Amino acid sequence: MKHTKFALCAAALSVLALAGPVAAQDRVFVGIATGGTGGTYYPLGGMLAQLISNNAELEGRRISATAETGNASVANAGLLAREEIETAFIAADILDAAYNGANQFEDNAAENLRALGSLYPETVQLVARTGAGISSFADMAGKSVSSGSPGSGQWQLLGDLLEAHGMAREDVTEDYSSFAQSADKIKDGNLDASLITAGIPTASITELANGHDIVVVPLSGDEIAALQEVQPYYANATLPAGTYRGVDEDVQTLAVRAIWATHAGLEDDIAYAMVKALYENTDILSQVHVMGGQISLDTALESISIPLHPGAERYYRERGILE
Repeated sequence: MKHTKFALCAAALSVLALAGPVAAQDRVFVGIATGGTGGTYYPLGGMLAQLISNNAELEGRRISATAETGNASVANAGLLAREEIETAFIAADILDAAYNGANQFEDNAAENLRALGSLYPETVQLVARTGAGISSFADMAGKSVSSGSPGSGQWQLLGDLLEAHGMAREDVTEDYSSFAQSADKIKDGNLDASLITAGIPTASITELANGHDIVVVPLSGDEIAALQEVQPYYANATLPAGTYRGVDEDVQTLAVRAIWATHAGLEDDIAYAMVKALYENTDILSQVHVMGGQISLDTALESISIPLHPGAERYYRERGILE
């Protein structure tokens, strides 16, 4: 496993340090590529790493898992395709595109990608600073907006939304900051809006809203319905009132599921043990983040359009989820 691009999650390492002495040759090291510290992938990935390290059973060996920060879905798909990490969190639409060689992955299909299980819905949040004059997506014309790194899932989503509303990228000023960086720029008045897809509440938005007035722009109506005809992974969702300070009414928006994925080279027994550890200990994840409470065996196969890893498939058959 290559770990040159990531920082190890301290929380996961602390758990391993307390796990007791185990011979190095008896350990299997597994990485989980997540996202930036301002999103949801990172804290849930850290807890999942602890959960696996403490609960995954592998005859004669112990699995030592670590969560690692990264650049989220598109970058994570690339890491798995090159087998530079064992597992990763990836949005369902990006995972499908990577496997089939579509959109950002045109002529570069990653047919070795495999799914471990569906996690939770990631809510699309178009956050604007109060005073920017943005109350609907149509108001984005002439405004500055962060869409994350070029080629990322956020970048693709912004393009989809612009097209659905009869606009082009040239109609906005794009900024390519991370969640946390874009929140800082909104605070300073240097950015009008940021498009953020993550589990709610999202840490960077919570911090922003606690000190500054914000608007969460609704994404609904005929344009969104038309978009869903061509991008079925975008499901209707509601951002509940009170999610952030100043958001006093429900906001209609979109969501896409996060998928835990791997590559075909991962050992079947390791995949089986990790999937079993997750879905038989989901109550632990809800203690870290509210979205952890939405991870369930009942929805473990939702939005999965690529082949399951044989180890995961074995577990689901044992539980009667698959025939």
